[in-house]
Amino acid sequence: MENIIRIKKAVFYGYHGACSEEQSVGSQYEADVDIYTDFTPTSKSDNLEDTIDYMRVYQFMNKLVLERKYYLIESVALIIADKLLINFPRIKKVSVRVRKENPPLGGVVDSVEVEVSKTREELEKESD
Repeated sequence: MENIIRIKKAVFYGYHGACSEEQSVGSQYEADVDIYTDFTPTSKSDNLEDTIDYMRVYQFMNKLVLERKYYLIESVALIIADKLLINFPRIKKVSVRVRKENPPLGGVVDSVEVEVSKTREELEKESD
């Protein structure tokens, strides 16, 4: 069985970007995460330990976004996807969208967004 837990519009303040001012001043980022898992154990136990604790997922993502500066939001999305799969064994697949609000493009743009989807099997093949 495949079920999804969605975290939408998680907001972080980070210092990512290719421009030096982005890395010194920082800006607001948003992330959406679709976590593919199986609710069967949870339906039987109704216990948080048998599912994905989305409060822990949010705190984990926040830590990842803050602990290092990246030039590309593509890198941020990939790191989040990989680290979620590594650290939360009940996740079968994850899709991560990261948005940079008001990017410095020389015009009016609400945001720029990237998306990464990865399965546990893909992660394991990469580590072989």
